[in-house]
Amino acid sequence: MTKRIKIVTVGGGSSYTPELVEGFINRYHELPVGELWLVDIEAGKEKLEIVGNLAKRMIEKAGLPIDVHLTLDRREALKDADFVTTQFRVGLLDARAKDERIPLKYGVLGQETNGPGGLFKGLRTIPVILDICKDMEELCPNAWLINFTNPAGMVTEAVLRYSNIKKVVGLCNVPIGMEMGIAKLLDVDHSRIRIDFAGLNHMVYGIDVYVDGESVKDKVMDLLTDPDNSSFVKNIDGLGWEPAFIKALNVLTCPYHMYYYKTQDMIEKDRKNAELEGTRAEVVQQLENELFELYKDPNLAIKPPQLEKRGGAYYSDAAVRLITSIYTDKQDIQPVNTRNNGAIASIPDDSAVEVSCIITKDGPKPIAVGDLPVAVRGLVQQIKSFERVSAEAAVTGDYNKAVLALAINPLTPSDTIAKEIVDEMLAAHQEHLPQFFKKVEA
Repeated sequence: MTKRIKIVTVGGGSSYTPELVEGFINRYHELPVGELWLVDIEAGKEKLEIVGNLAKRMIEKAGLPIDVHLTLDRREALKDADFVTTQFRVGLLDARAKDERIPLKYGVLGQETNGPGGLFKGLRTIPVILDICKDMEELCPNAWLINFTNPAGMVTEAVLRYSNIKKVVGLCNVPIGMEMGIAKLLDVDHSRIRIDFAGLNHMVYGIDVYVDGESVKDKVMDLLTDPDNSSFVKNIDGLGWEPAFIKALNVLTCPYHMYYYKTQDMIEKDRKNAELEGTRAEVVQQLENELFELYKDPNLAIKPPQLEKRGGAYYSDAAVRLITSIYTDKQDIQPVNTRNNGAIASIPDDSAVEVSCIITKDGPKPIAVGDLPVAVRGLVQQIKSFERVSAEAAVTGDYNKAVLALAINPLTPSDTIAKEIVDEMLAAHQEHLPQFFKKVEA
């Protein structure tokens, strides 16, 4: 008899959970999930019950023997798990709204995973993920940790550096979104597209792109000059690239590159949006309220199409495809966050990178790309320095390191502004950053 797999999702009350459940249903023939444990905290109890009941209805409709368990007891859930997926948000969307609004006052970009917002999301998230790792070492030492919690690159870096968990893979829906977007542009099925990805999370480049094994990079580079084609995710509007710039760069950009190559334009756009309709977090809060109203409907037994507006499109494809490929030793190629191991020459071997990998039962095997093109190498190295120093600040609660991390981020104009933003954001997020305040109390 085939072993029934136990999967635990930390942050199970997330609006994204129906995406994941749909993925498990669609791939059940390859991935025989027996138990799905959805875990959340007290503050997420109501959402967990709403999403959990929808998950049960979806599985019942599909006629599959998957047992869904809802719990606030993480340790109970983790015992003997085969895969643990993480998709939580410390401080919920209120914390994200602060990450987005406070930096804008200083003329700095407020964004969930880049600049000050990325730093503070990392500072709040890393201690929690390391606690989960400690529980996993004790309760499910052979399980794979599949992390979707942002900032996914920094979180994967911290797990590799500060925990004993070796079976960790960071995941993002940006690369699969780029694949899907380019397939659409070229009017071909997604299965025929392959992109050689290399870089970091939200700082990943497509080094080449193929249809049926033939490079079509030149054609795609031409298409990317159209503003409508410059973003492949719902939460970032494309602004278009200067044809001279994008052709000379000669690699595919991801949507988040707009924050670095069009910083001023993006700050202005975010400022306007914040005034007119609220920050992205505030827009998402509204979207989430609508989604949870839909989820409550006892007659709803599918993932509602409105979920795609949330920005997590293809998440289930990416997450469940990865878990299935590890479980079946599929040895297909997927872009994930993993230990570099020499794949990108200009990044330390022990650092986390986002790169195309062969996915095996022993995890991702990065495909060596050598050095990144000189035009993008420096920016990637700078962001890696930011991630490394940020992770260290998160683990140690070292105030000076937090200021340094933000000052070396290319979105921050000066060390003085870095300090001012860190001071204000530490005060705003004090509840979720105990590591920075223990020493003061002592």
